Amino acid sequence: MPFEKIAFVATDVSEAQDALAELSQRYGNHPVDEADVIVALGGDGLMLQTMHKYMDRRIPIYGMNRGSVGFLMNEYRDNDLMERLSKAQTTVLHPLRMKARCVDGTETEALALNEVSLLRETFQAAKISISIDGRVRMEELICDGVLVATPAGSTAYNLSAQGPIIPIDAELLALTPISAFRPRRWRGALLPHKAEVTFTVREAAKRPVAAVADHTEVRNVETVTVSEETSIDLLMMFDEGHTLDERILAEQFIH
Repeated sequence: MPFEKIAFVATDVSEAQDALAELSQRYGNHPVDEADVIVALGGDGLMLQTMHKYMDRRIPIYGMNRGSVGFLMNEYRDNDLMERLSKAQTTVLHPLRMKARCVDGTETEALALNEVSLLRETFQAAKISISIDGRVRMEELICDGVLVATPAGSTAYNLSAQGPIIPIDAELLALTPISAFRPRRWRGALLPHKAEVTFTVREAAKRPVAAVADHTEVRNVETVTVSEETSIDLLMMFDEGHTLDERILAEQFIH
């Protein structure tokens, strides 16, 4: 589809700011409220921040790498942007919704595009019970932590924790332990994307645990529920032949 009004966003690093100035002069830079596409100039962190910030707009976001890793970004070029946008393929993602209740009774909700993770706060290992759709599947996991990752987030923290890489259209979630002590050989599970995961922290006062949904951290949690938020569509645009599903597939053959 043709795009007429572009809103550019960029990180503060010099490479991104130089690109912002060049592209704004060449293509114009419209306010997000008036734009029909956002072009993000930076790295994966900026892409996640931009999707969070404009989550309620349902506006497509096209990233160009002016950062370091750039797994979620397209290659940076300044001379054929309109043509690339018109040919780009759109991937629809759904975030995870985290509902956390703390030891003191306070409750917090947050959305995550990559993963929701539980992490021990002190030198003592965490003890966590895991339920899926109301049924206890693991009475006690002794660990540094545990996470639930989306397909888009399966190549991020989840992969570093030895979790599985999930194709973008697989309709699955990864449940992955972080440095599991008992059961020592448990490597996690693949769950249907509609599953509701509930973590209950055992001895929460003695063994404090924090819950993190992307950039939102809640400390001293007692229970955390994670489920896919299907009512929110996040639209990411990628160049032909370099879509997110292609990148995730290719990542499985890197050695």
